[in-house]
Amino acid sequence: MISFLLDVDDLADTRFAISPLREVMGSLRALRAPALFPLHTSWRRAVLDRLDPADARLLRALVGQTLVLPDFLTPRPTTFAPALEDQLAVVRATPPELVRRDLLATHAPHPLPDALRQITAPGDGPVTELLEELSELLLRYWESAIVPHWPRMRLVLEADITHRARQLATGGAQLLFSDLHRNVRWRDGVLRVGQMIGRHEVDGSGRGLRLVPSLFAHKPAPPVSADEPPMLAYPGRGAATLWEPRPDPDVSALTALLGAPRTTVLRLLAEPLPTIELARRLGVTPSAVSQHLKVLHATGLVTRSRDGRHVLYRRTGLGDQLADGA
Repeated sequence: MISFLLDVDDLADTRFAISPLREVMGSLRALRAPALFPLHTSWRRAVLDRLDPADARLLRALVGQTLVLPDFLTPRPTTFAPALEDQLAVVRATPPELVRRDLLATHAPHPLPDALRQITAPGDGPVTELLEELSELLLRYWESAIVPHWPRMRLVLEADITHRARQLATGGAQLLFSDLHRNVRWRDGVLRVGQMIGRHEVDGSGRGLRLVPSLFAHKPAPPVSADEPPMLAYPGRGAATLWEPRPDPDVSALTALLGAPRTTVLRLLAEPLPTIELARRLGVTPSAVSQHLKVLHATGLVTRSRDGRHVLYRRTGLGDQLADGA
């Protein structure tokens, strides 16, 4: 059992975060232990078909036989949703002694896989080289295996956080932690995570707690080392909906939502256009177009930027999704 001792300041600094690197590392568990992740079977098959065998060997070596992950490859998020590149910069800056500690702890009591044996060589050079290799490999893997699905993954993760935040607001820490997972218990200022291989206590010491939902977690996963600040990755709600086929778009739905004039304006803004040009193409007055643009901009469907005397409007990513889907 691993326990987090949380005082009032720690509870006040309990925050949720989305971690791209955590999803990358968690997905490696699904590659290694498919029986624990039946929901991701089709995704796993597609990823393995594309993976270079040498890359696959090194990626599998990052997961222990008990599915433990190295702490330095699952850093605590410092913002709500850090970019993967920023997290990999943290990985590159990991001191060599921590890299050795975490990789040895990940595979204990078993020996290191051959793909990681270089870290046992004397000096820091081999570890530094491994960090660079891992950073480049994880970025390639992210772009190939996760990025095509990331917008949908992030929506599911954000929906989980919205649900948890509502629990915290309506029932406090007691309700939040009681529903997080059956292995998690909250009592008398201590958050206990059961069914763990290790056994230690972590004093929050005012550092707060980070809660990180994951679509590739089959149970709660705190850091392996007692030296790491309080963080808990947990199975996110809605993972079963991730790979559900999307319904065919209803071509009339966007018009029903926005109305015919605004739908037409949104479709025209696949390229940047000023108000006067939109009015010319639509055969209406600029003031009429301005009213539609005001609504579309306020709802985040279009963006605007100044180009000389004109203000150019263009669809945002969300606007693209709506217009293309319809």
